[in-house]
Amino acid sequence: MYSFGNKLKIEIWGESHTPEIKAVVSGMPAGFHIDRGELLRFMKRRASGGKGTTPRREPDIPEFYAGAENDVTTGGDVVIAVKNTNIKPSDYDNVRDVPRPGHADYTSYVKDGIIPSGGGKFSGRMTVLLCAAGGIAIQILRERGIYIGAHAESVGGVLDRRFDPCHVTPEEFSAIAEKPFPVIDDKAGEEMLKTVDSALRDRDSVGGVVECAVCGFPKGVGGELFYGIEGRISSALFAIPAVKGVEFGIGFAAADIRGSENNDPFFTDGKEVYTKTNNCGGILGGISDGMPLIFRMAVKPTPSIGKAQESVSLSRMENCEIQIHGRHDACIVPRAVPVAEAVTALALLDLIL
Repeated sequence: MYSFGNKLKIEIWGESHTPEIKAVVSGMPAGFHIDRGELLRFMKRRASGGKGTTPRREPDIPEFYAGAENDVTTGGDVVIAVKNTNIKPSDYDNVRDVPRPGHADYTSYVKDGIIPSGGGKFSGRMTVLLCAAGGIAIQILRERGIYIGAHAESVGGVLDRRFDPCHVTPEEFSAIAEKPFPVIDDKAGEEMLKTVDSALRDRDSVGGVVECAVCGFPKGVGGELFYGIEGRISSALFAIPAVKGVEFGIGFAAADIRGSENNDPFFTDGKEVYTKTNNCGGILGGISDGMPLIFRMAVKPTPSIGKAQESVSLSRMENCEIQIHGRHDACIVPRAVPVAEAVTALALLDLIL
């Protein structure tokens, strides 16, 4: 339940309000120099601080307990720890008996008999470990000419432009990563922020879609049935709390068109084979075809909202209302962008090792 991967395996330990959380990464190539400054900049993209994000602030400084000496990997298990320095379990005293709608409180209670503080192991807080481990994987992939980038394709119904599925570039990824709000079109980002602000004033929340792309990924990677690239990436993406859907290429839109429209025609320049379109998202039969990998994940609105909601007292088995306190995001889509990049890197590095 807490591990992912085969050749490269990550195991997660801890909860939202434990003193620290850890990740153990097995199979990391030896002799790789981790650029700590770059890793910290990457993890900062996930941190709160923008409009509509939680006021919970954490420094999120990864400490390497093992597997790296002077930031160079040794070939052993890389043990990464991040301190939880701003925990407030008391914020959740009123929900220990009353499950919050939209959260894993009730299902956790059914399975384990307890509602953990702040979501516990189900919390988005755990994604900081995915960013720490995935940030290293991103650096390793880049040395192999593989680049990953993502942006907020939509927030609350406001749309950004999509990546060009045939010609996406590393420079585009870098430009988005440097922005305070991760979009291609800054005007769309401004409208998204207005939407988030409106939800915040209404004590509500909004969701959206994150689009992710990979360029430079070699063709012929992956496999049929359970070893397909789609399945490996999807499994990693669904580990991100609040992700409710994943599509590759044109995804569900393929259900509404004919095969003649959906099929990507092949052509060659005399040296390589390409496709004129990329409706398949760079994957055929679970195997990469050499075109950019393109996929999107749907992120639901943050379930913790300021409005009163209907719920149940589990001890009394009575209907009641709940008012959620604590520190929460009105929209997690911008913070989910680097997390999508991180887990994609972990899945793809696992596939090519």
